[in-house]
Amino acid sequence: MWIFGRKGESGFSSSSTAEEVTHGVDGSRLTAIVTGATSGIGAETARVLALRGVHVVMAVRNIESGKQVRETILEETPTAKVDVTELDLNSQASVRDFATRYCSSGLPLHILINNAGVLAPHFTLSEEKIELHFATNHLGHFLLTNLLLETMKITSFEQKVEGRIINVSSTGHRFVNKGTFSDQINDESSYSHIHAYGLSKLANILHANELARLLKEEGVNITVNSLHPGFIVTEIFRNFVTSVICNAILRHLVKDVSQGAATTCYLALNPKVKGVTGEYFSDSNLVKPSSKAMDPMLGKELWEFSLSLTTTK
Repeated sequence: MWIFGRKGESGFSSSSTAEEVTHGVDGSRLTAIVTGATSGIGAETARVLALRGVHVVMAVRNIESGKQVRETILEETPTAKVDVTELDLNSQASVRDFATRYCSSGLPLHILINNAGVLAPHFTLSEEKIELHFATNHLGHFLLTNLLLETMKITSFEQKVEGRIINVSSTGHRFVNKGTFSDQINDESSYSHIHAYGLSKLANILHANELARLLKEEGVNITVNSLHPGFIVTEIFRNFVTSVICNAILRHLVKDVSQGAATTCYLALNPKVKGVTGEYFSDSNLVKPSSKAMDPMLGKELWEFSLSLTTTK
């Protein structure tokens, strides 16, 4: 039986905070990119990584909001190293521009946190005419990761340090139990925002698993994992929060942002997960995702499909 706050094998639980799971970690030699760092668990992830000495590059769509978060971080930690750079995951051109600028900056890259996400109530297409959830939550991060991978490999090799890639998924991936990616993503007639969101979150896990397999096969010292942050009332749910949140029982199950960012920060910095790759976490502990999320053939199919949608013609 699952009980909120009960500690798992890691020694942490659903009530553990991002600061607690990174306590004592010195990240002063590390550089991390965090997408979607202007609010919610993304902003908290950036704050805690900066608190631990990590040079944080906030990759955000809204520069002004990013600057406000940066100022808040600097007020708490005046010595923090935080940059704000524009990135719109809804646009592959923006992703390519960001990656080009980063790779030419001379900065190393130890940690890539694919955190940004959307949850839209209506059927919408991206700049490339791809369903918005799949385009933003998965394809944007898939392309970003591929474009930054060489920089991560060089950093890992030259500095003899483990690189870490983290995909923020969701238990919403369990909503998907039929079909394939190629025949679902742009079907407006059967569109459901819950299913579309779940499909993109399933893709996050399959992407992490397949990339972990490929890097392990290549002998590269970079781990790739995915996670469920828990249910947190953040900006992504702004269109869907109803009076049920006020229910006394539900209040005890909802995390605040410091708890919601914990698993991300745990995977980014905690030494307990050194060498762990191709796994799925929740509450800073290893858990099993759905059977579809563990299907290696589906992972390979998604990889090829994603390449076809992100390769320049």
